[in-house]
Amino acid sequence: MNPRLTRSQQKTVCAQLGNVKLQLLYKASIHGFTGAAFHQRCDNCCPTVSVGYNAAGYVFGGFTKQPFAQSGQYVHDDQAFLFTLSGENLHIYPVTSPDYAVRMMSNTGPYFGEALVLVNGSQAAVYSSPGKYYNFNAAEVHGNNLTLTECEVYQVEVIPEYEKPWRPVVWENEQRMELMESIKSYKPTVSSVSQVRVLLIGQVGAGKSSFFNSINSVFRGHVTSQAIAGCSTTSLTTQFRSHTLKAGREGKPLPIILCDTMGLEESTGVGLNIDDISSILNGHLPDRYRFNPSAPLNSDTHGYRKSPGLKDQIHCVAYVVDACKVSIMPTKLEEKLDAIRRKVNLMGIPQLVLLTKVDEACPLVTEDVRNVYKSGYIKHMMEEVSGRIGMPMFCIVPVKNYSQELELDPNCDILLLSAVIQMLRFADNYFDEISDRFSNSDVKG
Repeated sequence: MNPRLTRSQQKTVCAQLGNVKLQLLYKASIHGFTGAAFHQRCDNCCPTVSVGYNAAGYVFGGFTKQPFAQSGQYVHDDQAFLFTLSGENLHIYPVTSPDYAVRMMSNTGPYFGEALVLVNGSQAAVYSSPGKYYNFNAAEVHGNNLTLTECEVYQVEVIPEYEKPWRPVVWENEQRMELMESIKSYKPTVSSVSQVRVLLIGQVGAGKSSFFNSINSVFRGHVTSQAIAGCSTTSLTTQFRSHTLKAGREGKPLPIILCDTMGLEESTGVGLNIDDISSILNGHLPDRYRFNPSAPLNSDTHGYRKSPGLKDQIHCVAYVVDACKVSIMPTKLEEKLDAIRRKVNLMGIPQLVLLTKVDEACPLVTEDVRNVYKSGYIKHMMEEVSGRIGMPMFCIVPVKNYSQELELDPNCDILLLSAVIQMLRFADNYFDEISDRFSNSDVKG
């Protein structure tokens, strides 16, 4: 049962109600445009958001914190309101007589005072009477079109905040130093590889280049910006870049290389070309290769590696996802990610997700980044990413990149370094798999 209310519209409605999500209870086109069907699905459920859709393209409805019933009585609700949605713009019409906010009628759908009734008289119809306990302009709300094409009712579910972190983290500077030392001293288990190559893939503006800059900043000891990063509607990364990290300004290269790509875009013919992914994974792509969204890389391209070794190939893939945009990720972009995931799966390369901008997505984390694993909203976003991209929760790591800070924050560093540790662990799994494969081949030989 797919909601007709778009993800961006749901987010707009939820922003009005607090730290909540919507769960679809009733959909008239499936369950029936009848009062009986509505009550069977929705009685005793609260709070709820009821939404009507008409043939003129209007989206409108009402909110009540009271559970629906069939008593025929009016119910008090001082928080009830009607609304109309135009694109992602929400206009609210508060109840003017709270004692008459909602009426519990058996032969109708949601019944708001005497002002608005959806599925009126068990028909695909609207009853509308502005001024009867709610003041609104009928033309603005539904365009005076009283024929319903759909009616939905959503239960409003509060997203909890946790007293104890649901994923334990030690927020101490000693932990930060231990993580840094673990990364510096790491050595791949395969002798032919000295540095793990991690491919960063994500939507334009998700924070791929910023992630490299942030990790680089941690090891440099101050905020720096080596890779081009910023806000843009198109990808600021136009070349394939293999970014080597150093342990300090004059330090040795770290055992990890972050490979940056063009940002993914919703439309075809722009952004990263999915056909280039196989060439990148196999190590054919030369550093500083300039992407051509309309034409994939081929063996005649200057610098093309025809016989790449394991050290040139990708050992781990990290999908970079903006926590603020999880709920409104375009379907076509989701399809591109799915196509890439299938390519990576076929090659047996481990994958994880970096959930960026967690501080912008959740006020609790804005207040203190150490609340990231106490935030029910961040956990909900991680669960949504898990479901939509098809990766288990242990493969999803929230991070906060440096964007406007001038000085390092040890707590941000701990999240960033923990993400790198996961990449190295996943790469180890990949090397173990390759070693086992070679061992089995030797035995069979």
